[in-house]
Amino acid sequence: MAKSALLKSSIAKKVAMALSGIFLMLFLAQHFFINMTSVFSSNTFNSISHFMGNNPLVQFVIQPILIVGVIFHFIMGFVLEIQNRNARPISYAKNNGAANSSWASRNMIYSGVVILAFLGLHSYDFWVPEMVYKYVEVNPLDETRYFHELVAKFESPVRTALYCLSFVLLSLHLRHGFSSSFQSVGQNNKYTKGMKGFGLWFSVIVPLGFVVIALFHHFNH
Repeated sequence: MAKSALLKSSIAKKVAMALSGIFLMLFLAQHFFINMTSVFSSNTFNSISHFMGNNPLVQFVIQPILIVGVIFHFIMGFVLEIQNRNARPISYAKNNGAANSSWASRNMIYSGVVILAFLGLHSYDFWVPEMVYKYVEVNPLDETRYFHELVAKFESPVRTALYCLSFVLLSLHLRHGFSSSFQSVGQNNKYTKGMKGFGLWFSVIVPLGFVVIALFHHFNH
């Protein structure tokens, strides 16, 4: 009975982990679209960023939900990793894991830690200054400042390299996470192959796009 309850609890955690991951991927896609406009038009990027940064629904509803989603996803990831490690028999350590699984699947916890550190850097670079600008210093609205602030963050080759490395690891993390998310929520049907293909393309194109954005602004401004 206790074993059955533990199994149900584990499944529930995996489903919650998967749903939070899918939610964060939707945010990532939206974030990618906005940032990519900075490559083609500074005015468009400024307009969208100004709207997102001053829309009450975004600031006081969506943004808190996003923050909670990020925290929940990573805490659940650590919990499941510890749970899985404790559940493995000792003899499992003698097996050749590389023969049965990909590097990404065996190291999701490590790529997750790096991505979490990147999110901390990203918050320090963009979110914290934005909060200070609007709510601490209470500066007047400037609809043209966003592009210049973005470009300034990629002047440093070290910071740019860290961003690029983080997105490479994000790509590996997404590649495994996308397919496992749909398996966790029980979506294993005739659409599974197509969804896995979409997940593969998403895990390559979106992180690569962020790398292109960082390198573009580093070498062109």
